[in-house]
Amino acid sequence: MPADLAEKTDRYEALLAEALAAAEPVAPEGTPLADATDEYEEMARSYLEDGRHFREHDDPVNALAAFSYGHAWLDAGARIGLFDVPTEGHLFTE
Repeated sequence: MPADLAEKTDRYEALLAEALAAAEPVAPEGTPLADATDEYEEMARSYLEDGRHFREHDDPVNALAAFSYGHAWLDAGARIGLFDVPTEGHLFTE
């Protein structure tokens, strides 16, 4: 059964918003890693905003893509140690 675009877009928007709330920066302030952390978080937040903009303008395909890209930034940041994230659950890959 193919995925429903509206349901999947809803799910990915919620996943990104929840992941942003759960990701805790761990790099020491004033270091290059802190700068990288800020950039990764800014990219994730920007993609969340972009996705919501696309949804408001009836563009669910680009909304879904934006939510997916935003989550990828956070997940990558977690994998390289920029964020402390939950190890259990559905928010981040292991």
